[in-house]
Amino acid sequence: MDELKNDWLEWIKALLIAVVLAFVIKTFFFTPIIVDGPSMEPTLHDRDQMIVNKFSYRVNDPKRFDIVVFHASEQKDFIKRIIGLPGEHVAVKNNVLYINGNRVEEPFIDQGQGENFPILENNFTLEEIPGEHDVIPDDHFLVLGDNRSNSTDSRMLGVISRDQIVGKTNLIYWPFDRLRILGE
Repeated sequence: MDELKNDWLEWIKALLIAVVLAFVIKTFFFTPIIVDGPSMEPTLHDRDQMIVNKFSYRVNDPKRFDIVVFHASEQKDFIKRIIGLPGEHVAVKNNVLYINGNRVEEPFIDQGQGENFPILENNFTLEEIPGEHDVIPDDHFLVLGDNRSNSTDSRMLGVISRDQIVGKTNLIYWPFDRLRILGE
């Protein structure tokens, strides 16, 4: 009887350790997210399931073109691409991205041209978005969806603070036929 009791205690202890470990990993390191809507097409599709790396930005700074998850509100997280970094001026003219007056190629946008993802005029300057900044403030970022014609992003929300960023995401794990790591 004591042996059976010891076996149960070992199982319970192992289960508690597993639950605590899973909680710590999900809270501080990695968490799943499901893409909601077409704003990141063609790169990400509605209902793609991804892993968010919450640890990456504790040791590295966010970079241009990173795909990030951030708190858009207390109830909702968004997934978008970092376009502008602190201290930069951003403008889009004739659907061409300019950072500090220099043209910047966006290869992830080019793959979306065609019937399914028409490129519409989405011109703006940093001064025209909420906050009316002439450069992006320290510890803030300008984020846009890849599907610029159908995305709620910095053009409506303004620049986002580093504190709003949950983490970086670049691994699609479901659906299985879309399993891939997105390019750096």
